[in-house]
Amino acid sequence: MVFRGTILDAPDFDPSADAETLYNAMKGIGSDKDAILDLVTSRSNAQRQDVIAAYKCNFGKDLIEDLKYELTGKFERLIVSLMRTPAYHDAKEINDAVKGNGTNERCLIEVMASRTNAQMHDMVAAYKDAYGRDMEEDIIMDTSGHFKKMLVVLLQGTRDESGVVDADLVEQDAQDLYAAGEEQWGTDEAKFIMILGNRSVTHLRMVFDAYEKIAEKSIEDSIKSELSGDFERLMLAVVQSIRSVPMFFAKRLYKSMKGLGTADNTLIRIMICRSEIDMLDIREYFRLQYEKSLYNMIKDDTSGDYKRTLLNLCGGDDDLAGEFFPEAAQLAYKMWELSSMTKVQLRPTVCPASDFDPAADAQALRKAMKGFGTDEDTIIEIVAKRSNAQRQEIRQAFKSLLGRDLMKDLKSELSKNLERLIIGLMLTPAEFDAKMMRKAMEGAGTDEHSLIEILATRSNEEILAMNAAYQDAYKKSLEEAIESDTSGRFCRILVSLVQGAREEGPADAERAEADAQVILQEFVRYTNKDIEQIIKKEMSGDVKNSFYALVRSVKNQPSYFADRLYKAMKGLGTDDRALIRIMVSRSEIDLFNIRKEFKETHDVSLHEFIQVETLIGDTSGDYRKTLLILCGGED
Repeated sequence: MVFRGTILDAPDFDPSADAETLYNAMKGIGSDKDAILDLVTSRSNAQRQDVIAAYKCNFGKDLIEDLKYELTGKFERLIVSLMRTPAYHDAKEINDAVKGNGTNERCLIEVMASRTNAQMHDMVAAYKDAYGRDMEEDIIMDTSGHFKKMLVVLLQGTRDESGVVDADLVEQDAQDLYAAGEEQWGTDEAKFIMILGNRSVTHLRMVFDAYEKIAEKSIEDSIKSELSGDFERLMLAVVQSIRSVPMFFAKRLYKSMKGLGTADNTLIRIMICRSEIDMLDIREYFRLQYEKSLYNMIKDDTSGDYKRTLLNLCGGDDDLAGEFFPEAAQLAYKMWELSSMTKVQLRPTVCPASDFDPAADAQALRKAMKGFGTDEDTIIEIVAKRSNAQRQEIRQAFKSLLGRDLMKDLKSELSKNLERLIIGLMLTPAEFDAKMMRKAMEGAGTDEHSLIEILATRSNEEILAMNAAYQDAYKKSLEEAIESDTSGRFCRILVSLVQGAREEGPADAERAEADAQVILQEFVRYTNKDIEQIIKKEMSGDVKNSFYALVRSVKNQPSYFADRLYKAMKGLGTDDRALIRIMVSRSEIDLFNIRKEFKETHDVSLHEFIQVETLIGDTSGDYRKTLLILCGGED
């Protein structure tokens, strides 16, 4: 194994001299924290153990106890943790996760999913030595169900590490996993546990490829649809670690620091345990995935001596290099290879209603709107739980049976965001897109982000239908509207996109997307540059945003929309137009996938985020209720 850590053995190491430096830093009133953190973070863990022994031998004192006494808060936790051996540090993390009231399942998942056999064995022995108890028994006492069973399997540290792969067994395992989940009603969790908990890393990577061909979806997608709760999260973590341990930890680090507050225990644990193993790789994946260096994320999210220590462990700021460095470019290529293996099955959250009766729905809507007051619940139940094609039948039945325009009646009875959402659902997709384009360009100022989002994510067919709907509704071509409202290179990009002439053929949409991915992969492979980094560096303003949206959409469209939804709701105030646009336009295409990406990236479900973020300004709750029905469920 090639180690790519940021902490190495210090040259000309003298444990006695280091012990004296630390002793002097802590004697008297106050302590020299700079001397402590600079010394501790410039020695390997093995050297720190020598310093602990020398400190005891020379001064008759326990170095860790002195550090605990002199330091405080997160800084103390970080420095003291650095002084423990990796096995004893892991043992303490597991003990903290299971002791007392409640269990820290996220810590258990992270540690158990990412450690090697040898690390598992050392951790178990350290736990027994430190706490006089059996780790397996404590975990069994504190967890339950399939989650508990998988943790116990991983804890054995018996994963095959021979490196030998049996092609026949690869095919058999892929078939067994398919039979245990997608092929049957219910899930055979034991089969997932046995295969994912014991087979070698190389073998499982090949199984994932074979599974993709059989199931026509990724193993991750199957786990998300077949499993749930902590068991689902554990199995996803195992798969992610099998695919790439540095990528797994880069994602964990990002989640520990994004949003309000920092998950300091997670941040400390990962920075310590990976600093001598693969921190350089983690840094590179982090920069690729989140468009910001790990160094700068830590710098912006922490403070004081705690921050300085973490930055020393991080080892450098990759953003300072400016150019996209070759090692990261090759990692980007590997990431593309991984993503190209993952053919995602797009899943909606709104499907056609069974036993559909457009005449009955039309009558029910009329009843909900006549007389004094409006029965919003009935309107929401009907409109949000019918497919768009069914809603068009209801519009026609309303006109035929009652001689009234359903859209006009809804507009007169509803108001504010609920009206905008319900009307948006009642329009055809083409009419809705045309209206959103019109809204983005009318009045003072232009909503460039909306224009970019719509044109960068629609197929040729959808764009041509939108053009026709725009012409019909506003008696002006969409191209003319764009040319009068935008200018320069940004205008040329939008006009190009609005032609709906991207290379596609009958039933060739998948091939076109695959071709685009191959182009981006090969660009990275042969130039050692990542296209997103070049866009960020070489472009600016709306042109940069346009190209960036196009690349993100090609790479992973559900992820792109998940990010747009998050930005629409986070912070002060909600961008309701963006929220409505995405929830309406994706509900019958891939909103389920967007939900999963949202939870994976932001560590909170889209359902929960909508509940919290739409409370302000939604006094009736009807707007929120409709959005939650479209969302389709809690993850």
